[in-house]
Amino acid sequence: MTALLIAVYAVFGVAAVLTIWRIITGPSILDRAVASDVLLTLVLCVLGADMAINNHTRSLPAMLIIAAIGVFGSISIARFVARRDNNEQ
Repeated sequence: MTALLIAVYAVFGVAAVLTIWRIITGPSILDRAVASDVLLTLVLCVLGADMAINNHTRSLPAMLIIAAIGVFGSISIARFVARRDNNEQ
């Protein structure tokens, strides 16, 4: 069980590092937006895995808030990019 936990956390850690790298070096704002959504999804997955492993539901309110932030952030970035594209034409 311990080896499995180490493997799961290692995979999540590598994915988080690569996602943060994309946020920092992303050539466009859309690349950064997608990477931030992926990072929020990774955080949700880690919290969900922690809930499943330790058999508790204490992280559920935090997961709901993170999910809402991700949705509203994606919507606001999409609207910003759409307005910018309309102004350039």
